[in-house]
Amino acid sequence: MKPRALLVTVRSLLPSLTPSERRVGSAVLNDPGRVASMTISRLATECGTSETTVVRFCRSMGLKGYPELRVALASEAACANTEQGRQMGSDIGPDDVVADVVSKVCFADARAIEETAGQLDTEVLAKVALAAVRSRRIDIFGVGASSLVALDLQQKLHRVGHTAFAFPDPNIAITSAALLGPGDLLLAISHTGSTLDTLAVLKEAKSVGATVAVVTNFPKSPLAQLSDHVLTTAARETTFRSGAMASRVAQLSVVDCLFAVVAQHHYLATLRALDRTREAVSDRRLP
Repeated sequence: MKPRALLVTVRSLLPSLTPSERRVGSAVLNDPGRVASMTISRLATECGTSETTVVRFCRSMGLKGYPELRVALASEAACANTEQGRQMGSDIGPDDVVADVVSKVCFADARAIEETAGQLDTEVLAKVALAAVRSRRIDIFGVGASSLVALDLQQKLHRVGHTAFAFPDPNIAITSAALLGPGDLLLAISHTGSTLDTLAVLKEAKSVGATVAVVTNFPKSPLAQLSDHVLTTAARETTFRSGAMASRVAQLSVVDCLFAVVAQHHYLATLRALDRTREAVSDRRLP
C-alpha cells in the first residue's frame, strides 16, 4: 500500500472502528512521523489500549502488522517534510495573508482530487456507468453541498440524452424514488454517508427494486452498506479548514469521471447531442 493511500484509508475507516482502534487511528493521523518512531508498546500505552488492539488496527487497514505500518508512516512523514506538505496540514489562521489562504485552499482541493483519483475503484465505476447507460431513468440526490454535485451530474447526463432528475427537496426526491423500479438507478451523494434524508431516499429506491449507488468518503457508512455500488472520495473535511471545501471538489471529480464513462458508451451519439445542445444556446451569447 502506498503511504498516501494508507492515510486515506485510515481517514475513511476511522468512524467504523472500535473506540480503542479509533484512538490508534487518530494518533496515526495526527502525527504519522512520530508514530513511525514508536515501538508498538509505547503507541499502545499512549493510546490507552493494548498491543493486540494496535495489531488489529493494522490488519483493519489492510496491513500485515505493526512493522509494515511504521514503514508506511515513515515514508509518509518524509513526503510531508516539504513546504507543500506543511502547508497541506495547516489551518487557515486569522493572520494569514490572502495569498496564504488561496494557496492552502487550492492545495487542499488539488490533494483531494489526487487522492480521490488514486483510490477510486475503476471496476465499480464501470459498473455504475453501465447501470446508468441501461437505466430507463436516473435519480440523483444529495443534501447541502452534495445537492449541487447532484444537479451538476443531472445537467450533464440530460444534455447527452439520458433521462436524469436531481431534486434538492428531500420530500420530492423520496416520492420520485418511489416511482423507480428494476432497471432504474438511484445515485446518492453524501460525504459522511450518514445523512438521514439521503438514507431515506436510498432505502425507498432500494425497496422498489432500483439499483442504488453512492458517492461517499466513508466506505463503511450506513449509505455505503445499503448500496449495490460504492464510489469513494478521499477528502479531508473539518470545520473552517481548507479541507472543509474539498469534499465537494472530490465529489465533482467522481461524477465527472462517471459522466465521461457513461458518455463513452455512446461516443458518436454523445458528440452529436453535445453539438446540438451547444448550437441551441449559441444565440444566447454576446458576439
